[in-house]
Amino acid sequence: MIKKPTLVALALCSLFSTTSAYAKMTADEVARLGKDLTPLGAEMAGNKDGSIPSWTGGLTKTPENYEVGMHHPDPFADDKVLFTIDSKNVDQYKEFLSAGQIEMFKAYPETFKMNIYETRRSASYPDFIYEATKKYAPTAELVEGGNGIKNTAIGIPFPIPETGLEAIWNHILRYRGLSIKRYGGQAAPTAGGSYNMVGFDEKLLVKYSEQDATPESLEKSNILFKFKQKVTAPARLAGTALLVHETMDQILTPRQAWTYNTGQRRVRRAPNVAYDAPGTASDSLRTTDDFDMFNGSPNRYNWTLKGKKEMYIPYNSYKLHSDSLKYDDILKPGHINPEHVRYEKHRVWVVEADLKEGTRHIYKKRVFFIDEDSWQIHVADLYDNRDQLYRVAMAHGVNYYEVPTHWSTLDVYHDLNSRRYLAIGLDNEEKMYDFSKSFKDTEFTSNALRREGRR
Repeated sequence: MIKKPTLVALALCSLFSTTSAYAKMTADEVARLGKDLTPLGAEMAGNKDGSIPSWTGGLTKTPENYEVGMHHPDPFADDKVLFTIDSKNVDQYKEFLSAGQIEMFKAYPETFKMNIYETRRSASYPDFIYEATKKYAPTAELVEGGNGIKNTAIGIPFPIPETGLEAIWNHILRYRGLSIKRYGGQAAPTAGGSYNMVGFDEKLLVKYSEQDATPESLEKSNILFKFKQKVTAPARLAGTALLVHETMDQILTPRQAWTYNTGQRRVRRAPNVAYDAPGTASDSLRTTDDFDMFNGSPNRYNWTLKGKKEMYIPYNSYKLHSDSLKYDDILKPGHINPEHVRYEKHRVWVVEADLKEGTRHIYKKRVFFIDEDSWQIHVADLYDNRDQLYRVAMAHGVNYYEVPTHWSTLDVYHDLNSRRYLAIGLDNEEKMYDFSKSFKDTEFTSNALRREGRR
């Protein structure tokens, strides 16, 4: 059951649209951050029955057995399964599930299940993120039409969102570190479970989150982040590379993208790396704007903030993240191995995106379920042009406590028609993400992309 928004700033939720103007946060609303609301705008208190506890700061210390570079030891390893939801008892819990999750039980009645654990509100972030959120919350605003953002930097721009667009921009701009090197890959098992790994090396430079970023500097550069991806396997794809510059005001300058093709040995502009173009080597099991659960321009949809609900979502997925697992342990026919997946009850914002008349996308409607503590989309229900559930995406998050940041360790996109799925972020047999890098802007140019592809 979705609860209608109860915060003062949501009083006009029935009037939401993508082009309406809203009053900025008042001083009284800003004062709530860190009091009855967390520094990023979540409800500090737990729920009535205690199944969701109060937020007490999240994970603020690293486990004693952790060293930088390790796959992260599970701080909740002693937690036991409280109960399991399967196809036989799913009706008892449907109020805490999305339509897509319920469909998974129907699609795989013998194998899909959800092990429910104690809720741990582990999401935490550096103090400078909290401070910037409070500093810029009174000034942050969307550009005309919502296809960009201004007068903000570093933090969550809309800790008390009034619209679906504001909530989705919170997801896009959530803190994930500053310079990140990622290793890993993806797999798209067949219906029978066989798969080939596609390996990636990725670099991410987040200009928006830099500690000296200001609204003025971001407006001048018009860059939110820079992303570079190189395919490392299989051999036939190795060396293929992608470069993206994501802009802050996408009306002023749309996303800039380039690709390097090993066969042609040249860099080309790639304006189609957006919207519903198929994702890299994905067997067409995800769109470009599915990456990271949602990315890029939101301008093809009308966005509605539906309110909040309590929901079972993948969370604290340290078991799934562990280097004690092999990919064969995780990748099974139909879906990933449910024995390694942890679900918890959390409050989520529900945001519905409906395709605008006169525009095209393979998804006519998308429903996003966004964790209130982190602004990470954890579940997405994706509908086709017949208004039928098409895909269900789930992000399995952990707290990378050396940063700290709550971010997905594995994104899984389930295609209900083909009975296949795509798992992105597989790193159990790879080196761990490196958040200590200090990349330079010169590493994110078309010339750098050419050099990266040739190595």
